[in-house]
Amino acid sequence: MVKNNYPSRRQAKKQTNWFLVISSVLIAVLLVVAGLYSVFGVSRTVQQTNGSSVTKSSKQATDATQSKDAKGLPDVSPKDWQLLLVNRDNKSKELNPEIADVDGVSVDARIAKNVKEFLAAAQEIDPSYHLISGYRSVAYQTELYNSYVQQEMAADPSLTESQAEKKVQTYSQPPGASEHQTGLAIDMSTVDSLNEADPDTVAKVKKLAPKYGFVLRFPDGKTSSTGVGYEDWHFRYVGKESAEYMIEHNLTLEEYLVLLKENAKRDDVLI
Repeated sequence: MVKNNYPSRRQAKKQTNWFLVISSVLIAVLLVVAGLYSVFGVSRTVQQTNGSSVTKSSKQATDATQSKDAKGLPDVSPKDWQLLLVNRDNKSKELNPEIADVDGVSVDARIAKNVKEFLAAAQEIDPSYHLISGYRSVAYQTELYNSYVQQEMAADPSLTESQAEKKVQTYSQPPGASEHQTGLAIDMSTVDSLNEADPDTVAKVKKLAPKYGFVLRFPDGKTSSTGVGYEDWHFRYVGKESAEYMIEHNLTLEEYLVLLKENAKRDDVLI
């Protein structure tokens, strides 16, 4: 008799039962796995979404803070001619600006009208206001500076030339470092001596200066920024918008230019 390989009815039934049990277990396991994936998958998605939202919000907050720091900044460039920086750290060769005469003093022709109007406004506060100095060539500044050094040494023979220069630099700039060579600076006062005008009168003139595009260039308490002590007669043309901003925020030209450059860098990054 040929023996077949088919299971008996009883064996088939038994195998079927085992098959159902195993299938049920597998289905249960799959359902559990699917449930876990669903819970943790959604949670991970939420975390990723929330993480993206937090990152985005953080960036927006940073951008908002930066915008607030630069809020109200005039639409000017630190490279504009009105904002030319000349000091001991930024010396310049002869600039040879086009010159115009205002009340016997030479200034850059581009600001002659502003100087006339500013002088007239100052004279309404005190009629004795007058222009003392304006444009000076580097050659003239060299002669002036050297004469000051000689005067200091004559007044105190114990001084070396180097020591005399240090004293001179508290009230005059070395050749190439003076703003007067730009033609954008004027010395204007009621007297011909530095820091001897009435402080209240100076304060009034300082307050109206931005209307004509000027600022008091070396204000009190800003020597660490400008490198120059307080001067009550030295006014610098920077343009009306810049002057108003600088006065409102108590900025020197050096500080203002730093702010403009930082803002320009932020704009480049955002672009």
